Amino acid sequence: MKLHSTNTQQYQTVTAYDDSGVEFNLIRYDHSLIVLPEQAPVVWPVKSFDKLAAEDFETIAALEPDVVILGTGKKQRFIHPKLITSLTHQHKGVECMDNQAACRTYNILMAEGRKVALALILELQ
Repeated sequence: MKLHSTNTQQYQTVTAYDDSGVEFNLIRYDHSLIVLPEQAPVVWPVKSFDKLAAEDFETIAALEPDVVILGTGKKQRFIHPKLITSLTHQHKGVECMDNQAACRTYNILMAEGRKVALALILELQ
């Protein structure tokens, strides 16, 4: 799906996505990543939802986002609360949704000026 550009081009904006990858500011990624509006996407070494560990969320907590949108792949899945303890202790919310919904939600929150982190799991085909 192609998305229309807005006046948020100075930020990391999802410009397209499909089942195998995502574009931020017209640059395509096909691996799991973490993105905040004012920081370039960084590799997130998560291979699949089933292999998530608490350490994966400590990486996100260190970035101190206001809220975390977790893209769980092609379908929505829910994370076990003990894996997100580092975020819970910071009183940060984690919302789980499929990747497409996560991308749309990230763009909306980012456009509102929120410090949102998008943690997107892209499983290699």
